[in-house]
Amino acid sequence: MRAVRRFGAEAVALAAATVIFLVPFAFMLLTAVKNEKQATDLDFSWPTEWRIVQNFTEVIEARDFVLLRAYLNSTILTVVSVALIVVFAAMAAFVLQRRAGRIGSVANFLVLSGLIIPPAIVPTIWLLQALGLFKTMPGLILVEVAFGLSYAVLLFRAFIAAIPRELDEAAMIDGCGGMRLFFRVIFPLLRPVTITVILTSAVAIFNDFVNPLYFLPGDDNATVQVTLYNFQSQYNTQWNLLFMDIVLITIPPLLLFVFFNRKIVAGMTAGAIKG
Repeated sequence: MRAVRRFGAEAVALAAATVIFLVPFAFMLLTAVKNEKQATDLDFSWPTEWRIVQNFTEVIEARDFVLLRAYLNSTILTVVSVALIVVFAAMAAFVLQRRAGRIGSVANFLVLSGLIIPPAIVPTIWLLQALGLFKTMPGLILVEVAFGLSYAVLLFRAFIAAIPRELDEAAMIDGCGGMRLFFRVIFPLLRPVTITVILTSAVAIFNDFVNPLYFLPGDDNATVQVTLYNFQSQYNTQWNLLFMDIVLITIPPLLLFVFFNRKIVAGMTAGAIKG
């Protein structure tokens, strides 16, 4: 009886996932390869004319190849931001876990505040303007790092809690300083949770729309999500081109999540169990 109930629950969950995720994705793909006239119907009908190459070419060439520039900007933003998040979060988590005290308690409160308190757009713009980093890629990178650091610190700290302190003591007896201890002994042990942080942060930053819109305006600085906003106003009657743009933007993070889903779950679960 339990087996039947479990099978029924799994079947219901699978059906719900299919309706919520696969049906909209299939609709998006079908609309993206239709001609302009058929795409206006916005239905699940099979394309009478497959315009895969034509729609793809039109979207790429639109607005002087803005989508290609956006992909380059998003790639730079994602790679640099994720690298900084991994290094800074791992180092901060190691210190917070190994050196508990009043300062550590205050730091933990600030980390949790970063998850709870929503970002303030206007004060952040004022700060970036004062630093001369507003409307620049380095300024947006700092914003993404600041907003993504708290979540990464919590993951790293849960994992570091399972690493015995005897390793630290043995390394220090062998003459390792603080930096050498971390990068030569501790950081290599954080590989599972590091992969999790890289993948989750990369998908979040690549898909970010609000921060690039406010802190890095302009077509030359546009990221892929901002181009979708611009395409919506430009092709509001050409649904085939709009959905083709959505497909081109959606597929990279989707593939990343599909192929590395097990590593994401494994890293988060290991940190939760060991912490």
